Amino acid sequence: MADLKEIVAFLDAELRLSEIKDYPGAMNGLQLENDGTVDRIFSAVDASLAVVEEAAAAGGGLLLVHHGMFWQGAQPITGAFHRKISAAIRGNLAIYSAHLPLDWHPAHGNNVLLAKAIGLREIFPILEKDGWPTGVAGLWEGSRGDLVKATSAAVGREVTVCPGGADQIRKVAVITGGAGSEVVKIAELGLDAFVSGEGPHWSFIEAEDRRINVLYAGHYATETFGVKSLGARIGGRFGIEAKFIQQSAGL
Repeated sequence: MADLKEIVAFLDAELRLSEIKDYPGAMNGLQLENDGTVDRIFSAVDASLAVVEEAAAAGGGLLLVHHGMFWQGAQPITGAFHRKISAAIRGNLAIYSAHLPLDWHPAHGNNVLLAKAIGLREIFPILEKDGWPTGVAGLWEGSRGDLVKATSAAVGREVTVCPGGADQIRKVAVITGGAGSEVVKIAELGLDAFVSGEGPHWSFIEAEDRRINVLYAGHYATETFGVKSLGARIGGRFGIEAKFIQQSAGL
């Protein structure tokens, strides 16, 4: 049995929440407390109703998510939102959310872990914002097809490819989630390929025009890495069970 306050203090410091600016709806940190005790930790990408109900039904504890409960801002506690809050409280489930701090973390971040899973070498930070690198890049030796296969294997799904650049690839950028709109900035860095989760329609056109390969590997699929890694870290540090809750594939 671990103390919720101790886990939260560790997460806040490890993720440097007070230093990283994020979207207002992210509301990083502890979003819902329980009775103060934690005997298991669950991790998931989203604090969806199905995820909260599964974690609560399993005995509660702490749910660590990448996308928390308040993306839509203030809203009435009715309908599905009421069922979510009620399930968590009845199940003694605390909920902790970390968005950009988890994307950018040098050890547990979605960006660096996906880059490593793909097989990139000599990984380095790129695109600084407010003093923090929003992405990473690394070296790759092989063809576009090789990169597509490696990325598909890393995320466990088929990826959508914009073959806008050369077939032989040497430098690849990675920014997980919905970062496809950064394609212009990535192209200006002189990189050969860009791996992200998803992007707007125009990002595909810009990739073709600017002659860069873009791999859209799925928003959800590219953001499972951080919560899995950090959940396991907390479980090991505090001696409690850690479990990842798999959701539907999503976008």
